[in-house]
Amino acid sequence: MSLEPGMKAPDFHLPNANAHQGAAAMDLAAARGEHGTVVVFECNHCPYVVASVGRLNAMAEHATSVGVGFVGINSNDPVVYENDSWDNMVKRANDGMPYPYLHDAEQTVATAWGAERTPEVYLLNANDEVVYRGRMDDSPKDPGQVTVEDLRLALEAMLSGAAPEVARTQSIGCSVKWKA
Repeated sequence: MSLEPGMKAPDFHLPNANAHQGAAAMDLAAARGEHGTVVVFECNHCPYVVASVGRLNAMAEHATSVGVGFVGINSNDPVVYENDSWDNMVKRANDGMPYPYLHDAEQTVATAWGAERTPEVYLLNANDEVVYRGRMDDSPKDPGQVTVEDLRLALEAMLSGAAPEVARTQSIGCSVKWKA
């Protein structure tokens, strides 16, 4: 199944590698802000994620400032990519990550949500309905080449009570690394 705009997001309960941000484990309700939630499927090794870290951090701080929760979920198989292990998630979080970083070790959340890439974002309203799904912007590997900030536009539309002009884009990044 693929979670698409207009659909209600299924809940999750995952351990949080970022002890400085949130509880030891979080569900969707704990991640949610007053006006909704941004959920980003991401990882540690993907060059698209690595190049987007500064923008992800800035977006997390902005979202939080406007009452929208923000969490990252790593669903990659750490056997295939050791950089995506729990210990490496904790190390990345300890480098100043301003949001919870959840571990989907069994890949059940990525499967339930239909996540395909890293990074891939889902913007949910306060009722956990998908308002936007896809890329954060149109140039994840080069911040200097961004011409469209898709997530920011969708967030602004949602907060103003409107539907985003574009509710679905294709994420740009590495594929989720599924277990064999």
